[in-house]
Amino acid sequence: MKQLMISLCCVIASSTYAQTDYKDFKGYIHNQEYGVYLCINFYDQDITIPGQEILGNLPGYLGKNRNSFAWPIVSVKIKGKKAIIKMINDYGSEDLEATLICQNDSTYVLHQGKGSTIKVPNDGKWQRLPQTITLKR
Repeated sequence: MKQLMISLCCVIASSTYAQTDYKDFKGYIHNQEYGVYLCINFYDQDITIPGQEILGNLPGYLGKNRNSFAWPIVSVKIKGKKAIIKMINDYGSEDLEATLICQNDSTYVLHQGKGSTIKVPNDGKWQRLPQTITLKR
């Protein structure tokens, strides 16, 4: 009976550790079609944008491949597998609220909500991103 209790405690402890070790909203996720990515850490909020360190530590940002343009994430609220994020463009002239949903370990969906539409530079022109895009780990 004593060994059964010890084994049970070990199983519970290891499963609890495994659940807190994995973080859905931390890391680098990208969309190859539009050449954009999210660099995020919604837990520690310790991300700095390269070349824009003056903004300090943030929950993350949306960036564009081969470009220094970014949409900093200024606030975030996590509700299970969904995060509500507020973003501004790096000029501070536009802002929006979006939802980032973790569908599984490697697939995320970013849905733009209230506010401006995300625009990123693309070959010398502004490209509007669709209201909903899928990102992969």
